[in-house]
Amino acid sequence: MNTSNGQVKGTGLRVAVDAMGGDRAPSEPVAGAVLAARELGIPVTLVGPRDIVAAELARHDHRTLAIDIVDAPETIGMAEHPVEAVRQRPDASLNVGVRLVRNGTADGFVSAGNSGAAVVAGLFGLGRIPGVDRPALATVFPTIKGQCLVLDVGATTDCRPAHLLQFAVMGESYARLVLGVHAPRVGLLSNGEEETKGNALVLEAHRLIKTTDLRFVGNIEGKDLPRGTADVIVCDGFVGNVALKLAEGIGELTFTLLREEIAASPIGMLGALLVRPALRRIKHRVDYQEYGGAPLLGINGVVIVAHGRSAARAMRNAIRVAAQSAAVRLPETLAASLPVIGENSIRVSS
Repeated sequence: MNTSNGQVKGTGLRVAVDAMGGDRAPSEPVAGAVLAARELGIPVTLVGPRDIVAAELARHDHRTLAIDIVDAPETIGMAEHPVEAVRQRPDASLNVGVRLVRNGTADGFVSAGNSGAAVVAGLFGLGRIPGVDRPALATVFPTIKGQCLVLDVGATTDCRPAHLLQFAVMGESYARLVLGVHAPRVGLLSNGEEETKGNALVLEAHRLIKTTDLRFVGNIEGKDLPRGTADVIVCDGFVGNVALKLAEGIGELTFTLLREEIAASPIGMLGALLVRPALRRIKHRVDYQEYGGAPLLGINGVVIVAHGRSAARAMRNAIRVAAQSAAVRLPETLAASLPVIGENSIRVSS
């Protein structure tokens, strides 16, 4: 998969950024916006309380950069109930950012804030594209062969078979158009490779996806996810979110144990000096900050949900992903692909 910076410079596409979203707001979202404007030439609109955002922006040399501020006096905390918070605070930065996309002032919106609230704000504010019953968050996972796209990872926890079919179609289109994968292979996450394995949801979803023109490789197990067996891996949002958090935890555990063992002996420390370049390359390959954020697929606009711990580099890359998605007119393209591939099955069981 291609996660390069291409196809965004000089397009003029403007991305709105939730300056108050995330564990490190507003410092890291603002710093990320500055990086995206300076290094990628992407115009950015920072959304949040004007005085706070302006004071943070003043810490950077931004005089020649295309960055402006839209006032949003309210914020939504990371632990708040998504639906209630979105409904009760129309002037929160999440809601204001989505409105900028809806009225055409921005071509995409990025937030590292409350992910549930970001999904709700995007769905309420922009609506679903034709042919989609439920939205899906798609995220990039590192694999032995490069990367794969996994969806859903949290937008829709309770799914029907037709929802997984729709996720498969949208994921295939996103991998092809934005990530640069030629003829993406689509797999269905299950507890066994055999077609007869899985719960009722997986069994019926397998039957539906098999009837499409997608390059469907069938069921894949959890161990196959890092092996690169498929380019697009489909599951419900509950399973996908557990897989995502488990992968993050295993990654942290691996590097923590490695550091402890290296520091345990002089020989280990000497060996670390020899393999340090290789370790840096490995860390770069598995670092979520390199992949930006998770696009919310299935809504009528571009919304990217970044990791809550995102630093400036992660926000810069999330802004890049938003601009890339807007450049290929992703919502319109997904809407056009759904009826064609799903003519005989996409609307059943919905």
